[in-house]
Amino acid sequence: MRSHYCGQLNETLVDQTVTLCGWVHRRRDHGGVIFLDMRDRDGVAQVVVDPDTAEAFATADRARSEFVLRVSGRVRLRPEGTQNPKMPTGMIEVLAKDVEVLNTAATPPFQLDEHGKVGEEVRLKHRYIDLRRPEMIEKLRLRSRISHHVRAFLEGQGFLDIETPILTRATPEGARDYLVPSRTHPGSFFALPQSPQLFKQLLMVAGFDRYYQIAKCFRDEDLRADRQPEFTQIDIEASFVEEGDIMGVTETMIRELFQDVLDVELPEFPRMTWADAMDCYGSDKPDLRIPLMLVDVDDLMKQVDFQVFSGPANADDGRVAALKVPGGASMSRKVIDDYTKFVGIYGAKGLAWIKVNDRAKGLEGLQSPIVKFMGNVIEDLLDRIGAEDGDIVFFGADKTYVVNEALGALRVRLGEDLNLYTRDWAPLWVVDFPMFESDDNGRLSPLHHPFTSPSCSPEELKANPAAALSRAYDMVLNGTELGGGSIRIHDQQMQSTVFEILGIGEEEAREKFGFLLDALHYGAPPHGGLAFGLDRLVMLMAGSRTIREVIAFPKTQSAACLMTDAPGEVSVEQLRELNIRLRQKAKVEGQE
Repeated sequence: MRSHYCGQLNETLVDQTVTLCGWVHRRRDHGGVIFLDMRDRDGVAQVVVDPDTAEAFATADRARSEFVLRVSGRVRLRPEGTQNPKMPTGMIEVLAKDVEVLNTAATPPFQLDEHGKVGEEVRLKHRYIDLRRPEMIEKLRLRSRISHHVRAFLEGQGFLDIETPILTRATPEGARDYLVPSRTHPGSFFALPQSPQLFKQLLMVAGFDRYYQIAKCFRDEDLRADRQPEFTQIDIEASFVEEGDIMGVTETMIRELFQDVLDVELPEFPRMTWADAMDCYGSDKPDLRIPLMLVDVDDLMKQVDFQVFSGPANADDGRVAALKVPGGASMSRKVIDDYTKFVGIYGAKGLAWIKVNDRAKGLEGLQSPIVKFMGNVIEDLLDRIGAEDGDIVFFGADKTYVVNEALGALRVRLGEDLNLYTRDWAPLWVVDFPMFESDDNGRLSPLHHPFTSPSCSPEELKANPAAALSRAYDMVLNGTELGGGSIRIHDQQMQSTVFEILGIGEEEAREKFGFLLDALHYGAPPHGGLAFGLDRLVMLMAGSRTIREVIAFPKTQSAACLMTDAPGEVSVEQLRELNIRLRQKAKVEGQE
């Protein structure tokens, strides 16, 4: 129905007849001449409808915003003084000969160029309108380019695109499963996969040496800006590889992706151990664009007359750390109080601070409610931190995980508020993760998943599981985990040892993972892989703040779709077919 997209028109088409199809972006009536800005996915073109073409003029006269039109006419240069060099089609216009209304449109719930004046709920409710915005079109176009590049790269490296099931068995992977009742097996349920983890390992056992998939995954968990109940992974697995092989091929893929799509040459991907990341940044996905670092001061605080510091400093699970902000001494007390409230979100009971106004004056040059408790360690403290005149130093003192989370989050917040970024892109590999983490009762659980291979023998693992490191690795970019992976366990003895440490008995292991354990009997090769979050990758490359902006039809933070009113109720007949009965709450004399 069309000869060109609106955004394709330029000076090379002058005097040619073109046919456009699209929406009325804007209509203007100037002295009897009607101007229509026509929009499609490629851009906007100006159409001029002259009264001399009576039928076309009459049709254009009744056209309104978002009407769907088909226009034929001659391309011409815009008159001198009306050209718009900032617009891709701003040098030309189309003098219409025929105008056809393909469909009318009700008044939209919001104007596309005024979307900022309406809430996100309105835009999600009418997502098909919101997606007409040029910014949204560009984000989904970028997503398509990224997916295409990934596929082309991996196919060129010998990886095969293989689909894995969506309806599978529930397995514990760290989040709640979405369950699907089976009509043909009453009382039994499928689960939607949290990841293709077990199936891609089975593909390695089957001999498919290199596998990839752009896979849908599902997790029933509380949402944040970078989480959705259904999300997309770039899933990669290979056999006969070690950590460096997987890290090498995926780093190359991301480097070439940024070069090809954004014309950005990423800097070197440094490697940092998990322990160093937590010690220096309080996070296992540090944003290296921010130059602030945490400094341990436990040893200096053990004898101070300040229980808030000396208590955690002397505790096995405690930490006292400092965070210096160069030039931060000018912060007002209100700003400091706001930061104190902020770290409270992460469990911190307060936020101690010292302003360094003039170190040459000793204690008189310091401003802080805690200086009087520091005794003779104050100079050693400031020397270790590297504090200079004009700086402010914040302190965290609590259990290690509280200090890390609170000061780690404060570091990122300060980077944003004070615009401390030293570069645009900061990639990083985080390696040498702990194999296990423990809860308050000392019970161990896998830091990643129970199929991650430890970097020691089964005997060493069993002797000291809390100290064991895993063969896991995460790719981090600008403080966001782009992807994570590991070398997997491929032999039965190691897998049994891990299950034993986790308190998973043979019967439970067979119930949950029987098909994988059976497969390990039949010559499983050494293998490993990595899964990227496609949504997060697109979010970063598009410069968006949430992944909802780069997903065509996202859910809200309560895991609902406002556009389709999902999830919704189903009929009694459907439930009966599935052998499901809902428990109805009836209030009878105060009882349910």
